[in-house]
Amino acid sequence: MRIISWNLNGLPATLESGCLKAVEKLHPDVLCLQEIRTEREPNVIKNYRHIWNHAVQSNYSGTVTITRYKPIFIDKGFDDSEGRIITTEFEKIFVVNVYVPNSQLNLKRHEYRLQWDEKFFDYICELKGEKPIVICGDFNVTRSALDVFESHDKMQAKELGFLSDERNNLELLLSEGFVDVFRELNPTTRSYTWWSNRLNQRDINHGWRLDYFIVSENLMEKISAVEHLTEILGSDHCPIMLELAL
Repeated sequence: MRIISWNLNGLPATLESGCLKAVEKLHPDVLCLQEIRTEREPNVIKNYRHIWNHAVQSNYSGTVTITRYKPIFIDKGFDDSEGRIITTEFEKIFVVNVYVPNSQLNLKRHEYRLQWDEKFFDYICELKGEKPIVICGDFNVTRSALDVFESHDKMQAKELGFLSDERNNLELLLSEGFVDVFRELNPTTRSYTWWSNRLNQRDINHGWRLDYFIVSENLMEKISAVEHLTEILGSDHCPIMLELAL
């Protein structure tokens, strides 16, 4: 099974630019898109099933899971106003497409983010009792200094994207029998999935790793590859891809 995840920072613009064609050529079995920021439901890939979760607020947040297989069950989690979760159940796994809230400048949504993290933790822990899980998407936090470009000298616990309580929440989730696939397979590699649009940060590879595949421990032996598809443009994030033998 090939799973691709991508925060688009707006589906309409990505479709207009044609950048999604590069992902389509990879023939994913499941494509998880975040921050679609649209109420429209275009046919992104022909002959695939499209499962949408729109935010109530116009042009904001939202997710879509696009799959060549018919899910056994679909759930949109606990978040019914910002469209941040889609869980698709297949024969052997759950795939959870997630767009975790950003604490935003001046941390005006920080408390909301922490409450959301707690609900997500409970949601995943309840789900894991049924079958293995692949969680993918934008977690809006880095795990460690290794996940941020080396010359970034302002990293501190109080800075957006590095907040210690948000990192702790991610580590708490991992402690419940889950694995950060990229870091497990690449323990010392610096590779990023997001770059600021300001000051040509992508051109000089001043990025952060914000996008993850997090899987149940018993799936690790079935994983053959995980990649950051940094050559694919069209968003301030790049797609990430997981190869899983089921």
